[in-house]
Amino acid sequence: MPSNHGAAGMSHPIATERLVEYLRDNSTPLAGEVRVEQFSGGQSNPTYRISAGVNQYVLRRKPPGDLLPSAHAIEREYRVIKALANTDVPVPRVFALCEDASVVGTPFFLMEHVEGRVYYDPSLPGMRPEERSALFDELNRTFAALHAVDPAAVGLLDYGRSADYLARQIARWTKQYRASETERIDAMEELIGWLPSRLPDSEETSIVHGDFRIDNVIFHPTAPRILAVLDWELSTLGHPLVDFAYHCMAWRVTPDEFRGLKGHDLDTLGIPTELRYVKSYCARTGRTGIANWDYYLVFNMFRMAAILQGVLARALAGNAPSPNSLETGRRARKMAEAGWRLASQ
Repeated sequence: MPSNHGAAGMSHPIATERLVEYLRDNSTPLAGEVRVEQFSGGQSNPTYRISAGVNQYVLRRKPPGDLLPSAHAIEREYRVIKALANTDVPVPRVFALCEDASVVGTPFFLMEHVEGRVYYDPSLPGMRPEERSALFDELNRTFAALHAVDPAAVGLLDYGRSADYLARQIARWTKQYRASETERIDAMEELIGWLPSRLPDSEETSIVHGDFRIDNVIFHPTAPRILAVLDWELSTLGHPLVDFAYHCMAWRVTPDEFRGLKGHDLDTLGIPTELRYVKSYCARTGRTGIANWDYYLVFNMFRMAAILQGVLARALAGNAPSPNSLETGRRARKMAEAGWRLASQ
């Protein structure tokens, strides 16, 4: 991983001695002194680089403390990454899942360290237009490849319930939001009533990532090719178009609301418009268009607001994995308001 996704001081320290003992017991190659560094960035599961001479690994663990129900599902992350290993979806190689909390304090899994580029700003500052265009096309290609994977063929037919996906998601994120609510957000209250009352009649099922953004992939160091898709914590079986709409939300929100592209001159940057990007995905997945598109976008703004509210609640409780969690979590209100503006049009 590059320096902008680099390791920093540990907000959630790990006892190295017990971890080394576990790794040796599980035949993990270790050459030389073992060093553990926590990666900066990320708002959910603390992630670490394990260095031992020429050997480097990434450890991803649940955070300590009281957690929301069904959150921080590292066991599911391990399972889906392992299942996708021989598909067209680029994923890191996984080595071990440890559910014994006594080793590092919480369950964790170990995967390979993938060297490459990670970008947090979707406008990709400093690049040439043709470079941006190529990276966005690769994002589109990879996402279409994920939705083309047959869950049964990779042993994930039981990875989630396929029926009533949207209704269950609305109920789930309403519950998660209520569990982490710190103040009233009027727009969120409106969305909680609006979304169930306008549920579209549309059922499709694929493996969904749940958090597919440009900062959750690692690009090749020099080529416009994705080497690994990361952060599968929210993955399940669900509606591929809802998953795709989450990714496309970047075109509808500003950088201030949440890492968005709205307000940028996309033609000058070489970044496709939302319409062109959606058409590319449709061409790759054999679709002629997408019905209920704005509804899917509204739902994802609501869902992101609920996720950010959880980040805020953990930050206020002193249980956040990142030093900027408080600032990130406070964007929950802006995301809810963006969602309600779109719903009200």
